[in-house]
Amino acid sequence: MSNPVDKHEQAMRRHFHETAARRGFSLAPAQEAAVERLAHLAAELARPAWTFPKPPRDLYVWGPVGRGKSWLVDTFYEGLPDRRKRRLHFHDFFRRLHDGVTKPGSRRDGRSAVDSALDDLLGDSRVLVFDEFHAHDAGDAMLIARLFRTLLDRRITLVTTSNYPPAGLMPDPLYHHLFEPTITLIEQRMDVLDVTGPVDFRRLAAPSAENGGRRFATGLCLSPGDTALDALGLTTPAAAEATTVPAHLRELPARAVRGDLAWFGFDALCETATGVPDYLALAERFTTLVLDEVPPLPDATADGRQRFANLIDVACDRDLRLILIGCDPLATLPEGQSLTRDLDRTASRLAMLQRAN
Repeated sequence: MSNPVDKHEQAMRRHFHETAARRGFSLAPAQEAAVERLAHLAAELARPAWTFPKPPRDLYVWGPVGRGKSWLVDTFYEGLPDRRKRRLHFHDFFRRLHDGVTKPGSRRDGRSAVDSALDDLLGDSRVLVFDEFHAHDAGDAMLIARLFRTLLDRRITLVTTSNYPPAGLMPDPLYHHLFEPTITLIEQRMDVLDVTGPVDFRRLAAPSAENGGRRFATGLCLSPGDTALDALGLTTPAAAEATTVPAHLRELPARAVRGDLAWFGFDALCETATGVPDYLALAERFTTLVLDEVPPLPDATADGRQRFANLIDVACDRDLRLILIGCDPLATLPEGQSLTRDLDRTASRLAMLQRAN
């Protein structure tokens, strides 16, 4: 008689290959290795908790942009039959955590506000999939350290993706030493999977087969007056259409709101004191965002460039249709200079948005 654990492993492996076939692509060698490890983890999670003294080892999947990390863990998550699972994107996690810490009554039973907020976020989850893990902000790094300790105490299995190897987290030399204990914990507790390969799949031509599901948001980069705007039924907003849109703890000036489409100027979303929670709030209300008067990134302020990168992240994670009108934002980039953190991820995701259209 076959081992029932092997059946779960085989089922997860088959799920990966069938999902890839429906999308019209085959797995790269580095992805195949990750599939084997994720299938083995699925088999371990299928065992009753009382049959092993400690939970399975966590997984840290890292590699350059566009190597399919998010697709791997999303497909794994979708294939898990266990309902006690949770998927959180880095930006969404911190938006919810900060909201939970600051809301009235966040301290319960003598516990700290952070612990109470984590209780609400994690619930009774046995598995947490945490996408786009990184550490740039010293304050967020402290919360990340608390999260890891909480997961350890609760025996929750963590699967996370990152563009950085563990030692590359918190790259700012002023703060890196503060994060080193968490890096050590990651290296001790997690199996690190490197899915580095030569191809950025986001830049390839879109497959002809089904490409539904996460990570296939559509987008356009258009010049003002482009005939494609007419084909999309988009006309320049009249002055009378100007309105305000509720976001996160603020109102944002929109040039127009048309059903599930909101039209903004670049300055309104990226050159004012907006943040990721505002973009997430917009994503919860609208399916299409139009951003016009987009400049080349060198012409934007440093904060504007970072906010634009964050907006692209949210659009990709939430499957927003994003239409950019103006200049190519990546035109005239200076050689050998990084204008914003993770610029390669932004460039790769812009390519994906245009490719999927």
